[in-house]
Amino acid sequence: MTVPSNVSKKRLIFIFIVVTIVVLSLIVRLGYIQIATGEELKKGALEQWTKGIEIKSKRGIIYDRNGKKLAISVSSYTVWASPADIKDPANTAKQVAEVLEMDEGIVHEKITKKTNVEKIKQWISKEEAKTLRNLKLSGIEIVDDNKRFYPYEDFASHIIGFTDIDNYGLYGIEKTYDKYLTGSPGRWVKTEDARGRQMPYDGERIYDAEDGLNVVLTIDETIQHFAEKAAMESLITTKAKNVSIIVMEPDTGDILAMTTLPQYNPNNPREPINEEEKKEWESLSDEEVKKKWYDMWRNFAINDAYEPGSTFKLVVAAAALEENVVNVDTQFYCNGFIRDIPGVVLKCARWYNPHGAQTLREGVENSCNVVFVDLGRKLGKQKLYKYIKAFGFGEKTDIELTGEQGGIIPANVDVIKEVNLATMSYGHGIAVTPIQLINAVSAIANGGNLMKPRLVSQLIDNEGNVVIENKPEVKRQVISKNTSETMLDMMEGVVSKGTGANAYVPGYKVAGKTGTAQKIIDGKYAPGKYIGSFVAVAPASNPKIAVLVIVDEPEGVYYGGSVAAPVAAKIIEETLSYLEIKPEFTEEEKEQFEYIEKVPDVRNMKIDEAGKVLSELGFKYTTESFNIIEDSMVIDQFPLPGSEVTKGSIIDLYLDEDYKREDKIIMPDLKGKTREDVIKILDGLGLEYEFKGEGAVADQDPMPGTEIDINYNVKVEFSDTKE
Repeated sequence: MTVPSNVSKKRLIFIFIVVTIVVLSLIVRLGYIQIATGEELKKGALEQWTKGIEIKSKRGIIYDRNGKKLAISVSSYTVWASPADIKDPANTAKQVAEVLEMDEGIVHEKITKKTNVEKIKQWISKEEAKTLRNLKLSGIEIVDDNKRFYPYEDFASHIIGFTDIDNYGLYGIEKTYDKYLTGSPGRWVKTEDARGRQMPYDGERIYDAEDGLNVVLTIDETIQHFAEKAAMESLITTKAKNVSIIVMEPDTGDILAMTTLPQYNPNNPREPINEEEKKEWESLSDEEVKKKWYDMWRNFAINDAYEPGSTFKLVVAAAALEENVVNVDTQFYCNGFIRDIPGVVLKCARWYNPHGAQTLREGVENSCNVVFVDLGRKLGKQKLYKYIKAFGFGEKTDIELTGEQGGIIPANVDVIKEVNLATMSYGHGIAVTPIQLINAVSAIANGGNLMKPRLVSQLIDNEGNVVIENKPEVKRQVISKNTSETMLDMMEGVVSKGTGANAYVPGYKVAGKTGTAQKIIDGKYAPGKYIGSFVAVAPASNPKIAVLVIVDEPEGVYYGGSVAAPVAAKIIEETLSYLEIKPEFTEEEKEQFEYIEKVPDVRNMKIDEAGKVLSELGFKYTTESFNIIEDSMVIDQFPLPGSEVTKGSIIDLYLDEDYKREDKIIMPDLKGKTREDVIKILDGLGLEYEFKGEGAVADQDPMPGTEIDINYNVKVEFSDTKE
């Protein structure tokens, strides 16, 4: 045997060392891959092997304070494509385009993309989804989805807001509470091979979505309806630019109603409701249309500041009484003018027929500017400024809506000159938002506590459990209870004896204040453009509601006592009646207003027959229907039959024509109604139905506002109201 040479030995040793180093390097590398980067590589491999389709979470419901659904998520479907699984793209594109009424070329482009999954169309109908599924097209998936729907359409749109196509809040409560309403999305995960085709083994997994929380508003749907109806009537009769109304509960700061007209439909927020405006928009540029959108979405009640005029005198009077610089019997004298301010002459609204000698009480009733300039001087600019700040002017109220303004007040005491002190005393030279003003007046009415306005009371889960609660919050006490009571007494005189006579409501003592101010546009007073307003609380002896009505740029008569006070009176009367606060008539009123025990039942009567019955009993009636025909039937009414109201009250009638569209029916809201009432309504619409349980309506299928076929079988669930 030949003995290896030294050279061979050296080569073997070298090769051994090299192999050992390589092997050790591979071991180290493998260990690094498995231990250090194993999870990351595993995740990458899974991403290559799997494809996932997002399952949208169901957005939370928005309720009014009584449980009525103002925003819901309705079942819908989304079509997805897995391009690698599609065997015949041309034929698939043709069939999908035909069912979904899409351009065939666009569908073909989507299903041939170099991607795992591609969305074809979102929110298709149940019928379209069923047709597509029956075609059994490979690579085409139909996923259950949900779409945001507002059953009352433009109702409370500036409060509720709207969402984008992916169900994320863009405006209003939908935006403010988006993180709570949205929930967490789920995932539909499938395994695929190297070519992107779904594997026939290893199955698939579905990770369920987590629904969002439900929001309970302080808004009362019925009171909101009163406010919107009154605002619309005012908008039409005064031909104003807009009308804004807020109804607040003084003790809690709860907003019971808030409306700004014109409104928009959140189901289609980028199109005006008015058909004439739709045609006008067709000729506008994209930038002009966007501006129109923002104008349409703008909520005057919180987004705009205006000179409050004489309504601000309540703040000045409350401050003067609290500081004990005057009392209700302090004497003043009005000669029509204020002439002792250097370089300027100010005048009373009745300068041509001065008020003469008067007490503070009479000065408030007469809304005399001279009296309030004297009050401002007695207070001095430091104290007046202190109360302006204390009542919340110049700062946001932190109401749960986007875009709130803080108003405009002097930056500090030093910039307030003698003329500024005088004009601020009667509500000029200062700008406030409607929400600031009604909040301040509510503080005057509730014993002196400035509340934080509240739009959302609770966040609840689907079982009704309270997850988050927003309790009423007192910001600070501004005036004493004694001053509050004195102010209410004087404010009641404004309605019973003074400039607010048009806000008189039989059986209820209304305390209020009128306001009229010239508008400021581009930093200057605009000739002929005014804002008429009226703020009130009722009943004056124990305030349950505060109401602010603002009529912006009315044509013709523009005084707050003429254009705004009657609107407030209507809302007060309807709201107090709805809240079952019984009127207390004086002997004189009893003779003038006969009391009637019950409202008659005119449901299932033709409109002419119902009108005749109501008229003979001394009632007035109205309907917001635009589709009245001779055979229109009354399917519902408000107040309900048996309600106790004063003679001459207005009964709202709801007609079957408002719920019919060709062979379709718009589902009415049955919540809270009795079995007998539901039968009358559904029979009036010619619908089939089945009932479950006893008591009042707790749930219904379909939801209010849903468009259904006339042959649809309506399901109604009742529950014992005692529970």
